[in-house]
Amino acid sequence: MLAPISWRVPPRHYGPWEQFVSLLTEGLVRRGVDVTLFATADSITSARLVATAPTGYSEDPGLSPKVWEALHISAVFERAAEFDLIHNSFDFLPLTYSDLVDTPVVTTIHGFSSELIVPVFEKYNARGHYVAISDSDRHARLDYVATIHHGIDMDQFEPGVGPGDYLLFFGRIHPEKGTLEAMDVAEKAELPLIIAGIIQDQDYFERFIEPRLDGERVTYVGPVGPDRRRDLLAGARALLHLVSFDEPFGFSVVEAMACGTPVIAHPRGSMPEIVRDGVNGFLVGSLEAAVVGVRAAASLDRTRVRASVERRFDSNRMVDDYLELYHRVVALDHARRAGNVA
Repeated sequence: MLAPISWRVPPRHYGPWEQFVSLLTEGLVRRGVDVTLFATADSITSARLVATAPTGYSEDPGLSPKVWEALHISAVFERAAEFDLIHNSFDFLPLTYSDLVDTPVVTTIHGFSSELIVPVFEKYNARGHYVAISDSDRHARLDYVATIHHGIDMDQFEPGVGPGDYLLFFGRIHPEKGTLEAMDVAEKAELPLIIAGIIQDQDYFERFIEPRLDGERVTYVGPVGPDRRRDLLAGARALLHLVSFDEPFGFSVVEAMACGTPVIAHPRGSMPEIVRDGVNGFLVGSLEAAVVGVRAAASLDRTRVRASVERRFDSNRMVDDYLELYHRVVALDHARRAGNVA
């Protein structure tokens, strides 16, 4: 299992790719799968851990990302012959090693940071075994072996007692994530807003977000780890997820619903695959519609909100899906090698 090394596995607060790796790795180990996890040295896992980088380079500015990524990826492929399969959760760079080894490589594509990276995926398309994390995120020029939605540990999230008295923004603070829009909706809905997440765009935060923070109507609580996440999500009237890009998945959306908290989202990217309008939230086309959705959210059955994601987005279902895929890929690889021998 090849993890990113921006953050440790599992992440202390932000780190959706690392969170995915942790949930899948631990689930596989519980099923009796022999997993070697390539991640940062401070990672916590029940798998066999192999590390090069001491910690995530986003946590230690003294680490050079390119240097440690090169060392990290090479460590996996230098030992490729030891494994039945390599699961790449690192993005496109490891694909450039994949034709140099016989071991099949499954790559979970966590979205496309830019169209500029697509040529790498295209080059290795024939043997890439690509997995999309939502149907909406499938690229038209690539072939996929499966769409497998992420899962979460449902036991870590429980429904709150009822509609809370605040709205919640939970995610990285960046213009495309809709932090400012969430503030506008909360103001129009006359409800307090709590903002939680890392500041990814400092200029955006300082110019548009920070001047409106007053600790009462709008409060910023910083990055929130697992110890506070459940209570914050469960206590909200609704989660505002008014992104302006095609969101490939959205862990916070599913986590909120697992707590019984409805989600108000634009119908972009994977949101129509997750949000069931009028059941676990509302898909809205404008900020005015979002305000209407906020008011309607109080009447939604929070037990039903939880039930809408309980099976679909449980990590055990995700592990089942990947195990089935691994068996299929390994069988295809054996058939390919037999054909080559013949």
